[in-house]
Amino acid sequence: MSRIVPLSDSATLPLWRRPETLLFVMAFTMPIAFATWSALLNNFVIEVGKFDGSDNGWLHTVREIPGFLAVGVIALIIFIREQVLGLVALVMLGVATAVTAWFPSFAGILTLTMLSSIGFHYYETVNQSLQLQWLPKERAPKVLGYLLAVGSGATLICYLFIVLLWEPLNLTYNIVYMVAGGVTVALALFCLFAYPQFEAPHPQVKKMILRKRYWLYYALQFMAGARRQIFMVFAGFMMVEKFGFDVHEITALYLINLVINIVIAPVFGHVVHRFGERNTLLFEYCGLAFVFLAYGGIYWFGWGVMLAGFLYVVDHVFFALALALKTYFQKIADPQDIAPTAAVAFTINHIAAVFLPAGLGYLWLISPAAVFGLASMMAVGSFALALMIPRHPMRGNETIFSQGTSPSTA
Repeated sequence: MSRIVPLSDSATLPLWRRPETLLFVMAFTMPIAFATWSALLNNFVIEVGKFDGSDNGWLHTVREIPGFLAVGVIALIIFIREQVLGLVALVMLGVATAVTAWFPSFAGILTLTMLSSIGFHYYETVNQSLQLQWLPKERAPKVLGYLLAVGSGATLICYLFIVLLWEPLNLTYNIVYMVAGGVTVALALFCLFAYPQFEAPHPQVKKMILRKRYWLYYALQFMAGARRQIFMVFAGFMMVEKFGFDVHEITALYLINLVINIVIAPVFGHVVHRFGERNTLLFEYCGLAFVFLAYGGIYWFGWGVMLAGFLYVVDHVFFALALALKTYFQKIADPQDIAPTAAVAFTINHIAAVFLPAGLGYLWLISPAAVFGLASMMAVGSFALALMIPRHPMRGNETIFSQGTSPSTA
């Protein structure tokens, strides 16, 4: 087992073994499996699984159940260090991705989706907690932007592999899934054994907590999860179902998103640092409301594929601004609350995700435009909530209604 190193002593380690470096390696590792799985998913379930819109909705409902149960991380970190749990979850994600194509039936796809989702959501819960514990507040927005850029870079490599080699090498779903999953497993195991266990200065509360003064953060997380599900489930599905995109074509669209994110994500970190969480989130939610309305216009008015592709890219750009929600919580939270609140927030974020995909899958069969209209209304609701974020959030100043009050004892 790796030795335990206090965070304050990590500066004496070689650069490649420091906590921030580990965050960057993990940020690079996770998308290799997850992004590959996502890129092939719509084509895989339609061409191999013969899914319709309702089947696709159920698939994503199953995929989000582990996110809803992310609060279970609190119980696990009683026995397992967060760093270890995150890397074990990465291994699970890689293994499940590697064998996805072995089970092409409806039941098989849903089962492997559940397993990979447990790995993904438990990793993401722990990863968010570690980021907020290990990064100083004054540097967090900028570093989070660079972490997004690294993740986009890893995804870009995977998508280039698919776009450039899918047809020339006559690749199959099985080959691509096995390679991506295997690489993720190998890198996760390297991180597990090559890095020491870092000890943050504030021991984390190892029980579920719900604090009244975090209510706005909880509400923003709920709305973010609801509208993001509509995008993740139905935007890509629309490109395949309505416009007939092939694997390499839909992946090429993803590539455009990634190139933009690699350049813009670090800029977004500086934007949050310069303009604050309130203004950043207001800009994001306003933009998303118009994007979802335009998605609906594709069905209402018959707008074409070029607009759909443009909106898909813009959608991704706006979602990258969500790092402001992390830094908002970092500023208002008690340091020992970060791990349990990250788990609770992930569960809240996925409440809507459990029922929305399946329910909206049936609505999709009747009116795809109505699905995107609902997403636009959710973005407007998020905008209204973001108006309640103070200009300078901190403990005791969590919302515009709590200025001048002191935080409750943790």
